[in-house]
Amino acid sequence: MAKIKFLTDSAADIPQHYVDELGIEVIHFPIILGDREIHDGVDYTNQEFYDVLNSVDKIPTHAQVTAYEFEEIFSNIFAAGYDAVIYTAINFKGTATGSNALQAKKTFFADHPEAAGKFQIEVLDSKNYTYSYGYAVVEAARKAQSGNMTCDEVVEMIEDWLTHAKILFAPYDLKFARKSGRVSAAAAIMGTAMGIRPIMSFPNGDSKVLAKPRGDKNVVPTIVKMMKEEMEPGSPYIVIHAALPERNREISEACIEAVGYAPAEEFLIGGVISINAGPNLVGVIFRAKDPIF
Repeated sequence: MAKIKFLTDSAADIPQHYVDELGIEVIHFPIILGDREIHDGVDYTNQEFYDVLNSVDKIPTHAQVTAYEFEEIFSNIFAAGYDAVIYTAINFKGTATGSNALQAKKTFFADHPEAAGKFQIEVLDSKNYTYSYGYAVVEAARKAQSGNMTCDEVVEMIEDWLTHAKILFAPYDLKFARKSGRVSAAAAIMGTAMGIRPIMSFPNGDSKVLAKPRGDKNVVPTIVKMMKEEMEPGSPYIVIHAALPERNREISEACIEAVGYAPAEEFLIGGVISINAGPNLVGVIFRAKDPIF
């Protein structure tokens, strides 16, 4: 059995108990909050960070992970005796972090010729965000821990989920989506005035509005209807929670009623995701009938 290190970033929003249980290594994105630098998932709980976001005038920003940081991580994993590292990354189209990891891979093997043929580095573009790829890392780490799998077999398992994983989410306010470019300034102004709550996704890594229900009461029914129509029957689904407890309960209950079974996971989005999409949202992640990309 190959000794594999599972690596991802904090935008995967993997619950900490899985990180601890499965030995997953998480790179925490730096976040600039006023005149301070904090680290996603380290310095604040998710709920504490929502409170910060809803109280500040200037929306925080986050930085990419550098090639130098990745090379150091790869070197440490190799030195620890692993046969391979699989980095499942945040959408390459949203940050240079993934391309930095690829550059670090080249540099690592140039600097460590003794690793050739002995150590494997895989960098996977999730083309998505949040637990849509975090779930793949958790399931692959669990499977690898219990079975005799090669690195290539694990990569195939992760990629199978990534190519089918679809996220649908809707922010209840558009301030954050406007700043991040998910929604144009004009659309945000118009949408706010008309009470439009855009339902968004990332087909092939691109941000896209798929539906425009009007009014808060229509958000959850629209998301759940879309999920039920598109998901592979009987497959696992995941419910996205954030800063609105009553909306969290609403979407969880609606999903169970619609598909007839409980979600595989309910989780809170982290700092990087809430900066870009806002802390006031709900959503789902599910396995689509057909590949997304």
